Parts: sequence; structure tokens; C-alpha cells
Amino acid sequence: MTVPGSPVSPGASKMSSVPWKRLELAALCAYAVVFYSAMVQRSLRLARDYSGKLYGLRAGSIPGRLNDSSDAQWRNFRGNLPILTVVMAAFLIVAKGLRYGCSLKGRGASLVWLILSLIYLCYLHGACVGFILVIAGVNYAIVKLFARYKYCTGIIWSFNLAMLTLNRVYEGYSFSLFGQQLAFLDNYRGTFRWHICFNFVVLRMISFGCDYCWTLSSSHFDHKKHMQKCEVCYSGKTCYFALQEKGLSVDKYTFLTYLCYLTYAPLYIAGPVVSYNAFAAQLDVPQKNYSVGQICCYGLRWILNFLLIEVMTHFFHYNAFVVSRLWRQLTPFEIFIISYGVLFFMWLKFFLIWRYFRFWSLVGGVETPENMPRCINNCPDLESFWKSWHASFNRWLVRYVYIPLGGSRRKLISVWIVFTFVAVWHDLEWKLISWAWLTCLFFVPEIVIKSFSNNFQAKSTLGRFIHRELCVIAGAVTVSSLMVANLVGYVVGPSGIKVLMSRMLHKDALPALGIIFSTFYVGVKLIFHIRDARKT
Repeated sequence: MTVPGSPVSPGASKMSSVPWKRLELAALCAYAVVFYSAMVQRSLRLARDYSGKLYGLRAGSIPGRLNDSSDAQWRNFRGNLPILTVVMAAFLIVAKGLRYGCSLKGRGASLVWLILSLIYLCYLHGACVGFILVIAGVNYAIVKLFARYKYCTGIIWSFNLAMLTLNRVYEGYSFSLFGQQLAFLDNYRGTFRWHICFNFVVLRMISFGCDYCWTLSSSHFDHKKHMQKCEVCYSGKTCYFALQEKGLSVDKYTFLTYLCYLTYAPLYIAGPVVSYNAFAAQLDVPQKNYSVGQICCYGLRWILNFLLIEVMTHFFHYNAFVVSRLWRQLTPFEIFIISYGVLFFMWLKFFLIWRYFRFWSLVGGVETPENMPRCINNCPDLESFWKSWHASFNRWLVRYVYIPLGGSRRKLISVWIVFTFVAVWHDLEWKLISWAWLTCLFFVPEIVIKSFSNNFQAKSTLGRFIHRELCVIAGAVTVSSLMVANLVGYVVGPSGIKVLMSRMLHKDALPALGIIFSTFYVGVKLIFHIRDARKT
């Protein structure tokens, strides 16, 4: 992979023979070691000095250390991990036993998965499963009634956006709203709020509707051309992209398969997001791209990363600082450390949650996109960051929002609609809208600069050097912008922008800002060196 807009030097393959590049790489690595050592020491000191003021710290599994349990999402996942693993094991034993023991495919596999998944949903949501089935049934009827009309996708989107909004406004509805005779069902709402999980169901309902409409209007996917570029398909297997893009026969869009797709237990709570076409295709032919050995290694890596986040939450209480709103008492450099730490914690948290459910799905025979294919430290621009953060959702957005809006031809406009939808889909909160629009504000200049940079070809050695330096500086600027957007979205909130700006623009903060920007510069340059080395 190359960084979009980064220069490709003819001498990149001979990097090791250029003395100044060796010296530069050594200096960059030395800076990184010194910086991270200072960051770790400062983080440990902050955790120690403020431990009595931080909310969400509980007795931990490491003797003598408190565990940061301030993040509700991670706390719930970690706390329910034992029972979730038991459910996963039971589901896989029954589903795979029946699938292979009775040679089930298509409708048979759908029926087994649906029954098991509905049992799982009844445990999670109790009587509220009825809301899910009713809304799903109405969506299915809309798709089947209007699929042959050109405005069908518009109706599907309107209905699902309305449901998304109403579910949030009415907090999942009370049964008493539909008559006092149903009020007793409010005592059986399960253990998990159904309208939170329903956000993912909305994505699946839109996927089913659009895939069905596009199948009726004919598929334009050129599989032969794709095979020439795809190593997986060329080897005789079928990659996820091909499964998604190849249209299914009309008889595959049944109500049974549709319900199975919406409620499939391994992916129901948190994804990853998979298109209807890709899911239905794997009902007949389970995934073969991952061997048993590869899946076992995948699970082992998950365990090692789980141990890593345990160490992180026991020694560095980044998220507790945010929840406790203590950032106002910190220096600008310490605010940066907390912001960076929160961003990395969020990445590792979602990495573990999504990979857990993807592992479950892979063992069950359904391949999904990897949600976190690249570490956040390896994303020097906004575009690569968002392609690597919740990547399956990114693919969904590209297929069902970005391309229908005009794709790259209307990129400067489409990005605002895409990110606004992302914010609303997550929750109806102004801080998320602020985060989305700030991200777009930083995204637009990057799009323009990349467009210019990609058309620029430096011929001289000096020209290539200047081009490379400008790309590194641009990368540092975009990483800084990303940090600001996440500060507003997840640390200070819209109400804290004025205070943050006054703190950061004060003359005493300038040295800290200089160090922060220099660190981003070094980080981006290290990424360029690593990617140059991979080309050799």
C-alpha cells in the first residue's frame, strides 16, 4: 500500500544504500523512543496523581492496580465475555453440527440459524423482539412492492431513516403506547436495549433492499476483469468483494433468508457489517478463504491483544480523565497525551469487540470484512484513517451512499452527506454532528491537495525531496486535524471548544504545540520509510 499523494522515488528500492536516509531513519527512531518513553512516564504519573479524583476506577485483576472501567461499552463487553463465549460455543456446536450432519444448505441453513438467532435475541431483548420483526416485515413488504420502480431505493432509505430517528426519540417505545393491554410486556424487555442494536439492523435492511433492486435492474460486475486483479479470486477462491458485487438469482431474496440475515447471532450486536449478497452466497458455500489453522491463529492474536488492553486500563487511566472532566486541570501537552491515549484505547476496544464477533462468524462459515485492518498509528491522512476504522461500515457507505451520490465525481459534496449520516446513525447528539462536520472541514482541503499532488511529477532529485517533505508536512497537518476532531467529539465536547482554544492558543502552550506537531511529522515520516522498505 502507498500513502495517497506520497512520492514514489526511483531510488526507493535502494534506500538502504543511501547514507543520509539511514541517518534520517536512525534519528527518527531515536526521537520516537524518547517521545514514547516520556509519554509513558507522564501517563503513569497522571494516573497516580489523579487516582483519587477519577471516576470509573474499580478493583482490577492485576494486584495493587485499579482498573479503568469508565467506558460503559468496554465494561459491558468485558463483564459479559464469559457468558457470551458460552453462547458462542453452544451456537457453533448446534449450527455446525446440524449443517454438516444433515448437509444443510440455503433454506435449511437459514432456518437453523434463524431459530438459534431468535433464541439469542429473546434473551437479549425479551418481548421487544416483536418490534424488530414488525419493522423488518414492513421493510420487506416495501422492497418487494416497489423494487421495480426507479425511486425504490429512495423509499427504502426514507423508511429506514424514519425508523432510526423514531427509535431514538421514543427510546425503543413502550408497549403501553400501543394499548394498556400490552403494558405488562414492558416488564419483559430483556437485558439489552433493542433500539441500540437496531442501528445495525437498519444497515442490513437497506442492504437487502438495494441489492434486490439492483439485481432486478441487472448487475454490471465484470468478474473476469476482477479476477485479473484479485489474487484470491485468481487462485480459485472467491473474495468478499466478488461475493458482494455479484448479483444473486431472484429466488435467493426470500423472507426466511432476509430474517436470518437481519438477526444472524455472531454479527447482530456489533457487526462487522456484511452485505446481503455476500451473506446469502455463503449460506450455500461456507467461506474457504481462511483455513482452520489461520482461524486459530486469529483467535490467539485476539487473546494477546486482550491482555494488552488489560495492561493499558490498569496502568493508564485515559478514558477516566475524559469521564471525570479533569482535562481542564491539565497542561496542553497533558491534554494531548490524554487525547491520544483515548483515541488508542478506542481503537483497541473496537478492535477487540469487532474481531471477537468476526472470529465467531468465521468459525460459523461466514467471512466478513476486517473492521480494523490497520493500526491508527499507520494512517497519516484522513482518507486512509477512515478506510481502516470500522472498515466494513466504510465499505457499506461506499456501496450504498457514496457511489449512488455520484462517487468521485461529486466527492466534495458527498463527503458531507456521508459523515452527517454516520453521525446520525451513531446517535442523535450535537457533539457527534460537530465531530462529523469538523472532519469534513478538514477532509475537503486534503481532497483538493491530493488531487493536485497526484497530478504533479517531480523530475529532479531536489524536486522529489521537496515533494516528499511537503507530503510529510501535509500528513502531519491532517493527523493534527484528526486529533482536534476527536478532541471535540470524544474528549471536550462542543461546549469545551472555547476553553480548549484559549488554552491551546496561549503563548505558554506554543512549545507544547511545537512538540506535538514535530511528533506527528516524525511519525508520518517513519510511515513513509516503512512503506518504502516494503517496496524493496
